[in-house]
Amino acid sequence: MIDPASQAQLKEAIADCIGTDQGVLDALREEIRPLKSATRRIQPRATTSISLVGTDGGNNQLQFDPFLIQLVRVVDSSNNEYCLEAVSPTTPVQKLNERQFAADGSARTALGEMMAFLGVDSLPALSHMIRPTDKGKPVSPSWVQVYRELVEWAILFAILKKDFGTDTLIICDGLLRSKVFAKELFQRLLQGMKDRIEAQWSKSRRRVYLAGVAKHSKVLSRYRLAMALEGVLQTDYPAYVEVPREVEEQAYVWSEFARGDDRAGEGGEINKFVGGKMFLVKFGSHRRDPVWPVDIFVPQVGESQTILGSMLADAINGFPVPHYPRCLQKAHENAALVDFDFDILQDFIYEGVRSSLGGDAGTLDAFQLQDADPAQRRYG
Repeated sequence: MIDPASQAQLKEAIADCIGTDQGVLDALREEIRPLKSATRRIQPRATTSISLVGTDGGNNQLQFDPFLIQLVRVVDSSNNEYCLEAVSPTTPVQKLNERQFAADGSARTALGEMMAFLGVDSLPALSHMIRPTDKGKPVSPSWVQVYRELVEWAILFAILKKDFGTDTLIICDGLLRSKVFAKELFQRLLQGMKDRIEAQWSKSRRRVYLAGVAKHSKVLSRYRLAMALEGVLQTDYPAYVEVPREVEEQAYVWSEFARGDDRAGEGGEINKFVGGKMFLVKFGSHRRDPVWPVDIFVPQVGESQTILGSMLADAINGFPVPHYPRCLQKAHENAALVDFDFDILQDFIYEGVRSSLGGDAGTLDAFQLQDADPAQRRYG
């Protein structure tokens, strides 16, 4: 416990820091002030909304020392499963390459189709973050998260080719930007997505909209207090405001993560990572309702009112998180592997280990009965 003398000293030091940094808050308020007049009311629209979600790596690890197997699973809000595979941090990269293509070279998976579209034949060529060692094993265990993200983009790309029975809004989990693709491959993928969306309209007169919703954003974290002080999005109705690129760039350590084609067109560095234009959106009708960062696919920014109006109809019924797109929450519920499903998959690990042990399988049965963490008893 901090003694009273130290508390007084610490209080004085904190007050001094805040006083010294007062100019920082004033600058933030000045940057955010123009957004108040740019705030727009959301008009509800009737459009079918679906969401695409990949499993969260932390919630879907099947752990059994010395193995750590992670599931890559992607489902949508209608509980359609597009991918379910198991990988471990030591899975050889070449083996994963072979999963994507048949013997004749044709694509077997959505990831394989995306790789073929982008003109690459290996995962290291697709992403600089998946690099094998001399033994063929990946360099870093974090490559599994990169692989999961690549699969999600591939499935989104594949879905844009399917037939839609009505105008549809596809809501992605997270912002429409990525740093996992090598070179300019992400921009080529975004152009392919734009072409497929346009083909939906020319072929069947169906509008397909694309947006991404994040739970957190550096932009929102940086400006939250300034927005409250300046009254931005403090409305008695659902509202949104477009975030200028220069405001985004102030919030990110690496400004290229906020630089879209619009900024690149002004003579700046080419846009490699950004496919969405950020909006701050409040779906509730009260001043203190939560504000969410929403990326709208850059070619569709002109239809932001239609897209956010469609999202509003879905977010009004948000549960268990209020004023957050319900289809996104349903997709998360569908993607999570818990309870009985998780127990079955954990048993598959034990069976696999048992079959590999041969005559030593009996030791595994005794091992399973041992308390893995006896120190937990101190909380009993």
